[in-house]
Amino acid sequence: MAKDPVGDLLTLLDIERLEHDLFRGQSPDEEESQRVFGGQVIAQSLVAAYRTVPDDRPCHSLHAYFIRPGDPSVPIIYQVDHSRDGGSFTTRRVVAIQHGKQIFNLAASFQVQEESWHHQHDMPQVQPPESLSDRIEWRRKFAENVPERHRGHFLRERPIEMREIDPLDPLNPAKASDVHALWFRVARPIDEAPWIHHCLMAYASDMALLGTGSRPHGVSWMNRELMSASLDHAMWFHAPTKFDEWHLYSMDSPYAGGARSFNRGSIYDASGRLVASVAQEGLMRRVTPKPRQG
Repeated sequence: MAKDPVGDLLTLLDIERLEHDLFRGQSPDEEESQRVFGGQVIAQSLVAAYRTVPDDRPCHSLHAYFIRPGDPSVPIIYQVDHSRDGGSFTTRRVVAIQHGKQIFNLAASFQVQEESWHHQHDMPQVQPPESLSDRIEWRRKFAENVPERHRGHFLRERPIEMREIDPLDPLNPAKASDVHALWFRVARPIDEAPWIHHCLMAYASDMALLGTGSRPHGVSWMNRELMSASLDHAMWFHAPTKFDEWHLYSMDSPYAGGARSFNRGSIYDASGRLVASVAQEGLMRRVTPKPRQG
């Protein structure tokens, strides 16, 4: 049977309802994963919140904190609190729990759609996605230098297709500008409700942003000089969108210090419409690399 990473991701986001405001999510069965991917917890929490909100109220913002590393070997329980149900806005708080402790919490706000004034910054002028290599194609150039036990994970098919404008060597990156961009989308067409596209975009928004702050310093978690992790994550959805079509993720990191980096992102659809904005602080701690084995 052919692999379908997109189908697997949609199944991952189809969390189980245990009670009215209680849900259970699973993690992918991947032997090499030592902690749950942050984008997964963001997306599953947003799904839990969406399932308690009227259909005519899309999410316009979310704010989240990563409290403890998630354990991929056990389910995650999501508890939804109905903070407010107003005339125009609905607010939800979601707590993710494992082993009896909070690992993550998220606050999300939903709003009925309204017409108003509009302005936005222009989308950066960059190469189109058709002229760029897929991230997996780029990684194949470096695969022989990756320990064999990690090579499968390094090159595995992913549900989100990514094409970077200025990709760096993932094992030995040169110092580069913090300003960079990539095109990304769900890897195949999907026929899903508009709110699922927001959840998929939230999942993908954590895939490249964390590394933005390390670009000026020429370090990567893969060269074992850096300990990195998402500390918090905020996202604003400005418009409905179809995330199975190309979107530009324009990112920068205006500050790093105190073993943390602050990273920002703007997401545009192919027509140049700004559909989402992202901000995140991440751990960026220097470590002494140990000799490689295998």
